[in-house]
Amino acid sequence: MIVKLQQELKCKRKHSDSFRSEVLEGLSSNPKRLASKYFYDETGDRLFQQIMAMPEYYLTNCELDIFQNKTDELIKAISNINESFDLIELGAGDAMKSSFLLKDLVAKATDFTYMPIDISGNILSVLQENMNRTIPELKIIPLKGEYFDMLDEATYISKRKKVVLFLGGNIGNMDIEEARRFCSEISRKLNPGDLFLIGFDLKKNPHTILAAYNDSAGITASFNLNLLTRINRELQADFEVEQFQHYQTYDPISGACKSFLVSLCDQQVKIDNHLIYFKANELIDMEISQKFSEQDVKELAKDSGFHILTEIKDSKNWFVDSIWMV
Repeated sequence: MIVKLQQELKCKRKHSDSFRSEVLEGLSSNPKRLASKYFYDETGDRLFQQIMAMPEYYLTNCELDIFQNKTDELIKAISNINESFDLIELGAGDAMKSSFLLKDLVAKATDFTYMPIDISGNILSVLQENMNRTIPELKIIPLKGEYFDMLDEATYISKRKKVVLFLGGNIGNMDIEEARRFCSEISRKLNPGDLFLIGFDLKKNPHTILAAYNDSAGITASFNLNLLTRINRELQADFEVEQFQHYQTYDPISGACKSFLVSLCDQQVKIDNHLIYFKANELIDMEISQKFSEQDVKELAKDSGFHILTEIKDSKNWFVDSIWMV
């Protein structure tokens, strides 16, 4: 018990140190930036669940359409490996979409272990509680931490075949070059024959895309601004959150949908002994939500060391879950 507690404290210190160093580095750069992976504290988790329920946020319903109505196609695609496997979900959240797949796999007596990975310990606790209640037969090993670190941990825990899920269009949180490096690293960490199921939000009417990230209720704005509140709480900073405003853009040519916070006045923020200066109208680059063409997806798979087994689209052809093999 004491050893476990010491390990947990060490892990928390490591996370806090990484958070501090990345925040300070990002706010000292030009232009200023913050990492969107830190949006997800307890409040951020709740706000993001509200975002997913918004009528403007089409992504949830598109991929949910696939997981609710085309589960047999998904199972056929990932069961081609014809052996027991580990189902690893990167950024699992509350597993709302993947739960449909999990239930069907369990119902078919498939030999697999579910390994959800998330940086948020809070949401992993919610996930495990939900799974224990709704799918009690499910074998589950939650892994809290960064994607690659926990993928290494999953490989250490089990040598079985791997099926990795990366849903929700989360690959769009990187620009095209970052996505290429990310997928290449996934490929290097997997073995030949392992699978990677990855969700892509496809390019579509730009008004539809912009509305999904610039909702009239202001939930997305609150989600972005909450990161400043988290920095205040965890790093003893003194952001005046009301002096920043959310701003959203979408470029239909490049497919880059970007979120910013705008400083509304000249101001300074203190973090530890560091002073960060903001000019009026200066921006903090918060997040990119990249949209892809079908050709982008094909090139990304090829450049990353995968080949595409099959692709499953929603009924509107707005979203695709592409299934790749190493």
